[in-house]
Amino acid sequence: MSTSPQPKKRRFGRKPAGAQKKPGRFAQMKQVFSMTRRHDPMVVWVMLAVFLGVIAVSLVVGLLINNIITMVIIGVPLGVLAALVVLSRKAERAAFGQIEGQPGAAGAALSTLKRGWIVEEQPVAVDPRTKDTVFRVVGRPGIILITEGPSHRARRLADTERKRLTRLLPNVAVHVIESGRDEGQVPLPKLSRSITKLKPQLTRQEVGAVGKRLSSLAPRLPIPKGIDPTRARPDRRALRGR
Repeated sequence: MSTSPQPKKRRFGRKPAGAQKKPGRFAQMKQVFSMTRRHDPMVVWVMLAVFLGVIAVSLVVGLLINNIITMVIIGVPLGVLAALVVLSRKAERAAFGQIEGQPGAAGAALSTLKRGWIVEEQPVAVDPRTKDTVFRVVGRPGIILITEGPSHRARRLADTERKRLTRLLPNVAVHVIESGRDEGQVPLPKLSRSITKLKPQLTRQEVGAVGKRLSSLAPRLPIPKGIDPTRARPDRRALRGR
């Protein structure tokens, strides 16, 4: 009597052997910590000082209210939280430090903007000779142009683009922010913050209408070699501190 081979039972819930497993929360934090420590070796001591400072404050409060044990129990998690906040800030600076100076870094920094902003990943104006660029963001403050390059050159490029946008959308405010480390420019870590601080002038519906208007009118520019903001991306895990 011949027996046919039994079909292998399929085990549900198991991932294929070739599937890549995403790193867990602790593995991500370890990666962020390692990257930050390479950029700023003092981060360990700063985190330790902050943690011990919170514990010291807890002990003082515990002595004042005659309840040291309770305050230490409260102070330990607060100290850990404060140390993680320091790590998050340091990691953000380290992430931007990795891309600062690269062509397209300003466009990459704009990826940290939250929902409600229309960000053009590719520059809307480029000087093919100097590789100075202008990126564009649309939000409730209106249209924001972000320059990348020396101020005396990039400013002229932005002024030309601003005049063009003013003719197309005369009732929409156009702002210019210069990114960089020179005088009057905004460093990459502060770029998103500078944009979000602008005063709102449009409704959410108007933001969408302006974005559609610009996307339908603006031709896509050829990107010079060496400028690719999609390759100069800051580490999102580092920017979120995890």
